[in-house]
Amino acid sequence: MAICIAENENELSLNRQETTEEAKMKTTKNSRIKKFIILLFFVGFISFVIVDSTTTGNIRSGISSLLEWIEDNPIKGFFVFICVYFVATILFIPGSILTLGAGFVFGSAFGLGPGVALASLSVFVGASLGAIASFLLGRYLFRGWVQNLTKKYAVFEALDVAFQEKGLRISVLLRLSPIIPFNANNYISGVTALTLRDYSLALFAILPGTILYCFLGASAGSLTDSASSGNNATLTIVVVVVGILFGAIAVGITSYYAKKELNKILAARENERRENEELQQNTSLYGIMNQRPE
Repeated sequence: MAICIAENENELSLNRQETTEEAKMKTTKNSRIKKFIILLFFVGFISFVIVDSTTTGNIRSGISSLLEWIEDNPIKGFFVFICVYFVATILFIPGSILTLGAGFVFGSAFGLGPGVALASLSVFVGASLGAIASFLLGRYLFRGWVQNLTKKYAVFEALDVAFQEKGLRISVLLRLSPIIPFNANNYISGVTALTLRDYSLALFAILPGTILYCFLGASAGSLTDSASSGNNATLTIVVVVVGILFGAIAVGITSYYAKKELNKILAARENERRENEELQQNTSLYGIMNQRPE
């Protein structure tokens, strides 16, 4: 009797386990389907952006129309531009045109100095919010796809362990050195050991390049205004050229030293890996030599 009861209990327990496992499998399957649909839409849109940029140029035309509207409505445009840059960052749309356009539009609306400041602020806020969203998407939703993307940038695989100890420093150097495109960096960072805190703080490193691009865009607007009005055109040209020259030199020097530091970290990581391999080989050899025959 006791044996029968025990057998029945075991059968019930097995049935519960099977039911639980089936429920887990069903939930996992539904989750995978949802992720696949989202990923399919995401990849499809990115493909559309790439094809459109090389054929009809509808997206570029839409961006130009948006920038014209912002020029006519600068206050509303400031907040709209942040939202647009946020979406563009997530969808892998190159931000260089938007950044130059922001400088041109805000520079035309508010003047060179205030225009560059407002343009830089709007670009930085929009890009940072989009970058954080991309980081989280890469870590939790598109992890498999992003891990395949990392194969194109071996530097991330080499630095993954170093991210645990020097995450902020390495992330800042990657932002200062244009080794990896901004949008790709955002997603790939999500599958590394980098913390969200260090990743977010490192975004301040995009400010030098952002300000330079906004200044370039605003300078184009200033030159256009000066040429059309005929007022202080020569002085404006001199100021703009000198500003661009010094800005480009500063960003170039910063990028050079950032890349140099990254190479040092990569070299140190490679040496550490080789030392660990040699240590493992020596340990294995020592163990074999000290084995005693029975």
